[in-house]
Amino acid sequence: MDCLFCKIAAGTIPVTRLYENDHVLAFPDISPQAPVHVLVIPKKHLASHAHGTAEDAAVYGELLAAAGEVAKAQGLDNGYRMVINTGADGGQTVGHLHVHLLGGRPMHWPPG
Repeated sequence: MDCLFCKIAAGTIPVTRLYENDHVLAFPDISPQAPVHVLVIPKKHLASHAHGTAEDAAVYGELLAAAGEVAKAQGLDNGYRMVINTGADGGQTVGHLHVHLLGGRPMHWPPG
């Protein structure tokens, strides 16, 4: 498979691993949009949120739980934002489900 995030999960492409368990991996975004910008990915390939099924509910739970652990470790005590871009119109640029964890500054609404 020629998926960037699958290669990262497999260790073929090195990243700073901020959090990892059997099912998910978190690492810094290479183009940060906030002082803290971490990507949390499932190790299982899912092309996007739209491609998940009820059988993937545990994976979604692992993603959110991992994001919370990373937020604590990064000292985001005043809050943070989690974003899942889905499809081209949703701004998804890598075809592998991922959560953006953003923090370290006030977030505004609407995001854009």
